Amino acid sequence: MSIKAFECRMCGHCCHGEGGIIMSEKDRERLAEHLGISVQALIEEYSEERNGKLSLRTGDDGYCVFFREGCGVHPGRPDICRAWPFFRGNLIDAMSWEMIQEYCPGIAPEAGHAEFVRQGKQYLREENLLRYDPEIDPNALITDED
Repeated sequence: MSIKAFECRMCGHCCHGEGGIIMSEKDRERLAEHLGISVQALIEEYSEERNGKLSLRTGDDGYCVFFREGCGVHPGRPDICRAWPFFRGNLIDAMSWEMIQEYCPGIAPEAGHAEFVRQGKQYLREENLLRYDPEIDPNALITDED
């Protein structure tokens, strides 16, 4: 049996930083439904446009607007959040994978990069967390060809 390459520790490190939580149309619909508001209300109250894409705003503390000692919208969170840490850079570059280990305590270094990649791609495909439209979807997601 292989070592689990990632297990979330709910530390919130991945919830910190501005502009990284890009929302596709599917994400906006899921999150609005979870919050019980319209997509338009979600956009007006919780998002901002960056480089032509809609992303969740951050609070004054630099965390996602929905971060409250953990994700306050976990069932409705965007695909980019669901995909972490299986981002394109971490999958194609062993050095990036090594660097994020300092940042993300949920990554198991003993699994090795090849196993991280295998489990990551399997998870992303099973959960349908692939990038289909580069104009809308986050660049960190892999495509079906990756």
